[in-house]
Amino acid sequence: MDTRTSPIRLRIERTRDALAAAGAHALLVPSADPHLSEYLPERWQGRQWLSGFTGSMGTLVVTVERAALFADSRYWVQAEAELAGSGIDLERIPTGNASAHVDWLAAQVPAGASVVVDGQVLGLAAAKALRAALEPKGVTLRTDLDLLEQIWPDRPALPAAPVAEHPLPYACVPRSAKLATLREAMAAAGATQHFVSTVDDIAWITNLRGQDVPYNPVFLAHLLVSADSATLFIGDGKIAPELAERLAADGFTLAPYAGAGDALAALAETETLLLDPKRVTLGLRERARCAVVEKINPSTLAKSRKTAEEAQFTREAMAEDGAAMCEFYAWFEGALGDERITELTIDEKLAAARSRRPGSMGPSFGTIAGFGPNGAMPHYRATEEAHAVVEVKPGEGTLLLIDSGGQYFGGTTDITRVWPIGTLTPAMKRDYTLVLKGTIALSRVRFPRGTPGPMLDALARAPLWAEGIEYGHGTGHGVGYCLAVHEGPQTISKAVVEPQMAIEPGMITSIEPGIYRPGQWGVRIENLVLAVPAATAEDGQFGEFLEFETLTLCPIDTRCIERSLLRADEIDWLNRYHATVRERLAPKLSGAALAWLKARTEAI
Repeated sequence: MDTRTSPIRLRIERTRDALAAAGAHALLVPSADPHLSEYLPERWQGRQWLSGFTGSMGTLVVTVERAALFADSRYWVQAEAELAGSGIDLERIPTGNASAHVDWLAAQVPAGASVVVDGQVLGLAAAKALRAALEPKGVTLRTDLDLLEQIWPDRPALPAAPVAEHPLPYACVPRSAKLATLREAMAAAGATQHFVSTVDDIAWITNLRGQDVPYNPVFLAHLLVSADSATLFIGDGKIAPELAERLAADGFTLAPYAGAGDALAALAETETLLLDPKRVTLGLRERARCAVVEKINPSTLAKSRKTAEEAQFTREAMAEDGAAMCEFYAWFEGALGDERITELTIDEKLAAARSRRPGSMGPSFGTIAGFGPNGAMPHYRATEEAHAVVEVKPGEGTLLLIDSGGQYFGGTTDITRVWPIGTLTPAMKRDYTLVLKGTIALSRVRFPRGTPGPMLDALARAPLWAEGIEYGHGTGHGVGYCLAVHEGPQTISKAVVEPQMAIEPGMITSIEPGIYRPGQWGVRIENLVLAVPAATAEDGQFGEFLEFETLTLCPIDTRCIERSLLRADEIDWLNRYHATVRERLAPKLSGAALAWLKARTEAI
C-alpha cells in the first residue's frame, strides 16, 4: 500500500475535515444499519469502506489525532493484514467485549469535545452505554449527523430486490396466527403498540423472504403493530400487487420505508409502545413520545423455538445438505493432486453442489475454506487477491478447515469439518481429537429445561482447558429457520447470563469448539443440534430435562484422530453418529459420492 496516496488514508483525512467542519472531535462508526443487522446491505458498510477491514464485526473510531479499529480475536490476523499502512491502529479486544471502544473514547476525547455517531444506526442499549461513559467526562454525544453521507461520494442506494412469500408447506404457521400470538404478548406486557425493526423478526412474522442482505433471505422493513392494525414500512415496488392483496387479507398494510419514524412520532401520548432496547436504534426510539415498555421482542423468542413441523423440515434440509457435501468431498479427494484446487475453488464447488439439491436457496454465509495457516483465522475469507492453493507436498502435511452452510426453504445449515492434507503430525492429530472431545461432550449433555446456554459452554471447553488450551469465540449460536445463520436469543458462550438465553425445546444451536495456532493450522468441528425432551426422573420431582439431537449429517474425518485420546464412550458416540449419517444419506447418493460416504463412516 502506498501510504501517501492510499484510499484509506485519504478517506480518514476527509473524515477529519468533516469533523472539523462539524466542530467535533471523534467519529464512531459501528458495524450496523437501521435494523442492527449482523450482515449489512452495502449502503451501511461504512466501517469497511472507511477502514478497509472486511471482517463481519468490528467498530471504527476516528479522532482528530488517531484512528482505531476494535476487533476480537477471531479477526486479529485478518485485521493486521488489511489495516497495514492505513494509519489505523488495531485495538485487540476479548471476545464479546462490546464496551472496549466506549472506554477508549472516554479516555481519549477531551472534556468539552463531542463524539459523532449516526443515531439511525446506533442501538438504544449502545447509546445508553456511550452516554454513561462520556457524560461524566464532560464529553457530548452527537447523534444528529451522518458524516458518512458527506464523505462517501458513491454511497450505494437502498437495495431494491423484490420480496416473495416463504412457500408452503415450509411456512408452517400462517402469518395471521403469528400476528394474533404477537398481540397476546403485547397485551401481557401492557402495550397497545409494538415496533419491530429487526429484519429476521419481520420476515418470520410476515412469512416473507427477500434478497436485500447477502446470504440472509431477509428484506429491509419496519413493522408497527397495534390491537387492530399492522403496518409494514417497506420500499416502493418491493411487494407485487397480488402479494400486497394477500398481506392485506391477513391484516397487514403497506407504507413507505422512510415513514416509520413519522409513524412513531404520530403515536398518541395515551399509547404504550413495546420496544426491544437491544433491537431498535436510538434515532427511531427518540421519535416516540408515548410511554414505552422495554422488553425483548416476543417474536425473537417465538421464532427461536421451532415447531415440530419446522424441525422435521430442517431434518430434511440437513439430509440434502449432507448429500451435497458428500458429492463435493468425493470430488475433492478424487481431484486432489490431479487438478489445481484453491480455497476459491472449494467455495465454488460447494455452492454448486448445494445448488443441485431440492429446496436450495444458496449459501447461508460466505464459505470459510482455510488451508494450513489460513485455518487458524476463525473468520478467514479467501479472495481473488489473496488465497491459497490446496496441494499435497511430499513428506509434509497440514489441515484444511471448511466452514460452510446453505439456505433451504426448509431450514438453514452451518457445518465445519477439517480434513487431512498429506501426512499429519502427532500435534495436529492431538488438536483435532481434543476439539472432537469437546464437540462430543456438549452433544451428549442432558440438562434441566431452562438452563441458560452460557452455563453449558464449559462442557465443550473442558477437554481443551485440561491441556491448557483455549479458543476466543463462543461455542454455539442459535440458527434460524430459512433465516439468519446467527440467531438469538440463545447462545452457548461466555456471555453474561440473561433470562432469555434459557435453552428451550425446539431451539437450534451450533456446537463448534476449536483450536487455532497462528501461522500453523486451525481445527473446528461444528454440528447443529436441536433441543428436545429427555428422560426425567420417574416421579418428575426434578422437573423437565432436555438433550441435544444432532441435526448435521456429514462424516467427521477419522483419519485425523489420535485414537488413544478417546474414551470408549466417545468412540461409541462417533460410531453411532456415523451409522446415522450413512443411513440417512445413502439413499440420496450413488457412484463416487456413495462410495466416499461408506468409506468415511466406517466404525473405528
